[in-house]
Amino acid sequence: MPKMKTNSSAKKRFKLTGTGKIARKNAFMSHILTKMSTKRKRNLSHTSLVSEADLGNVKRMLCIGK
Repeated sequence: MPKMKTNSSAKKRFKLTGTGKIARKNAFMSHILTKMSTKRKRNLSHTSLVSEADLGNVKRMLCIGK
């Protein structure tokens, strides 16, 4: 059997945390930021965790687990 290949776009977008969870960046931070409040931009700049619903698909793309 050939080895599984990691999805190239996924390895650039997701990061594994120390506890085994998968971190991601928030959307809506690329352009047209002048109309956003400073508080909203600051809160979007932090990383978030991948939701339970998407966890299986992301793990499959990153070849984590079974």
